[in-house]
Amino acid sequence: MSERTILVWFRNDLRIHDNEILLEATRKADKVLPVYCFDPYYFKTTANGAPKTGALRARFLLESVADLRKNLKALGGELIIRIGNPAEVLPELAAQYAVNEVYHHREVAYEETDISEQVETALWNLKLNLKHFIGHTLYHKEDLPFPIKDIPDSFAVFKKKVERDSNVRPCIGTPEQIITPEIIDAGELPALQQLGLNEPVDDPRAKIKFTGGETAGLARLEQYFTNNSQVAPTKGRNGATVDRSSKLSPWLALGCISMRQVYWAVVKHEEANNVRNTGMLELELLWRDYFRFMFKKHGKQYFTTDEQAAETSAEKEALFEKWKSGNTGIPFIDASMHKLNATGYISNFSRQMVAGYLVRDLEVDWKKGAAYFEEKLIDYSPASNWGNWAFVAGLGHDPRDNKYFNITKLASELETQSEFISTWAPETVGVGQVVTV
Repeated sequence: MSERTILVWFRNDLRIHDNEILLEATRKADKVLPVYCFDPYYFKTTANGAPKTGALRARFLLESVADLRKNLKALGGELIIRIGNPAEVLPELAAQYAVNEVYHHREVAYEETDISEQVETALWNLKLNLKHFIGHTLYHKEDLPFPIKDIPDSFAVFKKKVERDSNVRPCIGTPEQIITPEIIDAGELPALQQLGLNEPVDDPRAKIKFTGGETAGLARLEQYFTNNSQVAPTKGRNGATVDRSSKLSPWLALGCISMRQVYWAVVKHEEANNVRNTGMLELELLWRDYFRFMFKKHGKQYFTTDEQAAETSAEKEALFEKWKSGNTGIPFIDASMHKLNATGYISNFSRQMVAGYLVRDLEVDWKKGAAYFEEKLIDYSPASNWGNWAFVAGLGHDPRDNKYFNITKLASELETQSEFISTWAPETVGVGQVVTV
């Protein structure tokens, strides 16, 4: 009887723990062929002349893939790394290694699903099946109290029904061993220059260094509980609540850690310490689920439903450039944009504020802001990013979207002592290449 080989196509699930496609492949096959493909599509230059994926986000991705390879090797396996179109690379590898089936996690945004369909068609020509798994959400879609087409458009209703009528599944086990075919050429991790990007320069004012990979993600999760030991939130200057967000989103976005891992770590922490002070973290997970299920329900509507024609006048372009570089004259907005440009990360509250200011105060097309965030954010996730921008622009599906609030007034009243009020540019980097928050 011939050996059975399953190719595991990693995308935004760069982990060995709680990874159904990896564990299932080890159970169903004699040998497993893990593959990650750097698709040039995500590193192209967009119509506005900017990279689709910026250097900070790309560096975090490279670190995450490197960590995945290290963790697979610790189990006796290997990760094949390639640069190229997955619809060409995966069939070639499948033929080379006599693969019987390909596993991957299903995506929901249209660019990602289009790539999956191209791969599926190419594999079908070889009479191979691309098997889809669901592993990016906290609540499994089969456990929801309603079919996808009937998911409530209101987040409040969605949250209430899901928490009342659904349960979070336990985490998937971790393979004890990975047995791969004899790999002739595993491939090298590309340098940023090979992806068309320059090495970013770290801003010395950044308080947190985000390092990609499952190892760093799990360490950050433990650190969160250590830092979150107090029951009541502490207060900063002027009575402002100190930012105690988990900052786990970069690792969640690439699947270095799973939503379920975070959820069950929360449950374990609360039971062990007899506390209930991590509700905001659970809320963060639910919002990620909500936007992902909204994408599944409404598809491209998030990208195409716009009640007003995009303004492309020179005046609006100038306002957009000032917003991007943090030169609006509003201290909190400018500090937030400096920090985004320098670190690839700002808090959710800051994102709401800068997005609302661009859309409502400057009246610039929201899709321009969403595309800019796609380039810059190290925790970019299509559903969360584009869904949230549509929400802020009043084009989402929650009836509360159209509530207007005065962003300028709110922003002007916020703490303005941030070290990121002014920009910073090292001598080795041109002005405008590195700006910080």
